[in-house]
Amino acid sequence: MTRAPRYLQIKQYLLERIRSGEYPTHHQIPPEEQLARQFDVSRMTANKAIRDLVHEGYLTRQPGLGTFVTDLKAESSLLEIHNIAEEVRSRGHGYRNDILRCESIEADDEVALRLGVRLGTAVFHTLMIHREDGIPIQLENRFVNPRWVPDYLDNDFSRHTPNEVLVAACPISDMEHVVEAVLVDDQTADWLEITTATPCLSMIRRTWSGEHLISYARLTHPGDRYKLRSAMHRRG
Repeated sequence: MTRAPRYLQIKQYLLERIRSGEYPTHHQIPPEEQLARQFDVSRMTANKAIRDLVHEGYLTRQPGLGTFVTDLKAESSLLEIHNIAEEVRSRGHGYRNDILRCESIEADDEVALRLGVRLGTAVFHTLMIHREDGIPIQLENRFVNPRWVPDYLDNDFSRHTPNEVLVAACPISDMEHVVEAVLVDDQTADWLEITTATPCLSMIRRTWSGEHLISYARLTHPGDRYKLRSAMHRRG
């Protein structure tokens, strides 16, 4: 049986301690030199394991001080669209959702404008709460153009997230994100199990497949449970 590359062994070693709480938030992990000696590898190999965990949001480097465990809030990238269920499970946590609406409705002014259809056009609507270890981390309010995804409402959203369904039906070619800080109304606060005084992050996301505008979603996250990340790596 082939053993995992040594850097993956170091990465798994650190992840197990982060997830178990042995390395809590803001804990300083062992330096590269110590990990290299412990696993009998080069510093470069230890560095790769740490770099991967920094990129994935588990660790943060503080120049001159060391590398520390982050606050481990749920996190999404602004530059990519990932399946939230996979994001949650990748952190070693349990995922489930509460489906509040799954219906066909007539587009109002805002939905018609955002989705690029005429006022009163029939569109598909799903409303659900995404949970991580039972805690609400996102309220997803999504509208889909039935012309491009006619079977959308036929799916079992307790097993497959809207993202999974849309990507399978119409591979995403383009996206648009608009993010702002908001306070929510009583109903949204109740769904997210927060107070109306809790700062939230609101993301408007529109997705295209080729020339077709497929979906418009309003995603609301409690600010103390979620963060959004953007990174750009320049080469050369």
